[in-house]
Amino acid sequence: MTANSRGNEPTPTAFDAIVVGAGPAGTTAALALAQAGKRVLLLERGEYPGSKNMFGGMVAWCPAPEELLPGFWARAPWERAVTKRVLSLVGPGSTTSLVFQAAAEAEAPSVGAGWSSDRSLTGLTLFRPHFDRWYAEQAVAHGVTLLNGCRVEGLVKKGDRVVGVRVAGPDDVVEAPLVIVCDGVLSLLAAEAGLHPGVKAEQVALGVRALYLLGEEEVASRFGLVGREGATQEFLGCTENVRGGGFIYTQTETLAVGLVLHLDAVKARGLAPYELLERFVASPAVAPLLRGARLVEYSAHLLPEAGRRMVPRLETEGLLVAGDAAGFCYTNGLTQEGMNLAMTSGLLAGRVAAQALAAGEVTVRSLSRYRKALEESFVLRDLRTYQKAIDFLHHDRLFTVYPRVISRLLEDIYRSDGRPKARIGRLARRVFKGELSAWQLAADVFKIGRAFL
Repeated sequence: MTANSRGNEPTPTAFDAIVVGAGPAGTTAALALAQAGKRVLLLERGEYPGSKNMFGGMVAWCPAPEELLPGFWARAPWERAVTKRVLSLVGPGSTTSLVFQAAAEAEAPSVGAGWSSDRSLTGLTLFRPHFDRWYAEQAVAHGVTLLNGCRVEGLVKKGDRVVGVRVAGPDDVVEAPLVIVCDGVLSLLAAEAGLHPGVKAEQVALGVRALYLLGEEEVASRFGLVGREGATQEFLGCTENVRGGGFIYTQTETLAVGLVLHLDAVKARGLAPYELLERFVASPAVAPLLRGARLVEYSAHLLPEAGRRMVPRLETEGLLVAGDAAGFCYTNGLTQEGMNLAMTSGLLAGRVAAQALAAGEVTVRSLSRYRKALEESFVLRDLRTYQKAIDFLHHDRLFTVYPRVISRLLEDIYRSDGRPKARIGRLARRVFKGELSAWQLAADVFKIGRAFL
């Protein structure tokens, strides 16, 4: 049922709620609504859920889908359980890496309902085209109506209330009392609803990725893995003075290799992202890991990067926003999380929506419980924790000067050429000279303290 602009005299509709976007947030929201007994229409513009998503990376632990589908992670289509994390600083003539390796007991990772307490695992690598499709099938099995190849072009309103969506095609209007928007980082629907003024270049990053086929045994051998163990490797100093970094994610028999670049920095430098990616792939730090591998695809995707400051209003009359559309993604310089935030926000949006529909009140006052639930969860808490870290990560020196000087310093420390050794302090002063003043170093140390301590 839906309501007219006066809030009474309901008009019959086929669905209680419409969810736009069958990604992790949208499918979770639809599943939560369906399990609450609501009639849900899930609209996906792709040929199938995940068909338009490049993600071939890592998802951090997220209990949200386990609450809806017990044993979810034991059944979901993931590739490798990440037990090894590598952070590499790339200099002009060397690479310095910090390696986290889980304990030996993780030689045969087992992922089930207890994964959240298993400290040997930091996440799972997966392919969104496989994962999203499988997840949507579970939602359909629980009563969700999924419509693929459906492009939503706008909102339908009666007065100030959202009562449906406009779609491309002959039957161009679908109405329902409540709409949940999960249409990605640019979220034209959230903008149309007046929840945000539009996305700016400095708020997003561009991810460009190449996928290489290597073979299961070769992936394990090159990264020192056993069974279904997985590894990730992040790189700083590899983006030619553009703010951003590189990555390698191990899948079962493929490697996802790419760059994440701040969009405003790419525009300012006037560089082609794919040219940067090609040079990264050919660099001494990466090329040996890809020797003999076969390139199978290129892809690109925008990511929300502004953290809590990017989060818009999350509700209006008859509408909620979740996932990337709500800016739920962050990085602290060592890890980047988004998919787990998306699924959690979808779960909370679905539950609040179900309560509002049961009460027959899809007003701002009723739907505002969604933000309160997010504040009590890790989603908005983590965004608040790292909001200053995100500011610090917009300093060019972090991606240019520091990888360069650290590599040069370690080169000098490890060099043995038959000449007397200098003290490390003297070596550091020599390396930093002309690169970074004492005042700049002190200021950056202070900013790091504010951001992370």
